[in-house]
Amino acid sequence: MPRNLKEEVVFTAIMAGLMVLVMTGYNVAMAQGLSSGLVMEILKGYPLGLIVAIILDLLIVGPIAKGLAFKYIINDYMKKNTVLIGITISVLMVLGMVTFMSFFGIAVEGKLAQGHILATYGHTWIFNLIVALPLQLIIVGPIARGVLGKMQSAAAKKAEAEEIVEEEV
Repeated sequence: MPRNLKEEVVFTAIMAGLMVLVMTGYNVAMAQGLSSGLVMEILKGYPLGLIVAIILDLLIVGPIAKGLAFKYIINDYMKKNTVLIGITISVLMVLGMVTFMSFFGIAVEGKLAQGHILATYGHTWIFNLIVALPLQLIIVGPIARGVLGKMQSAAAKKAEAEEIVEEEV
């Protein structure tokens, strides 16, 4: 888990950056097939999707997911195992982000003006969840936590070295 603002920003950038990239590619491929313009369509939709995802993650979904997790789900046993805390928060984050980002994708594609909005949203939501949950738990989450762990280890070593220097003086 991130311990300060710098770690939170890096963790969120990695998590959102990878999730949005893969999910944008998935949704473009689902909508248009594997055409020759696939990469350009992904790159076209990526920046706005990333900005929206980061804002949602930091301001809405993240705080709600963490609040729900620690208030209703995470018990004393789970507090002893940080992996369980991470998985719980990750699942809640995916549920929240899929809920918002599916709506965002439908809106950006102009499908809100078409009929059967609830059916379109439901279809989009479930198909995004099927890909996003394993992507988060198996690939993106471990990558982001690995980078965060390296950052935290480096910071701890730096603090330890500074402490030794201070003691020598």
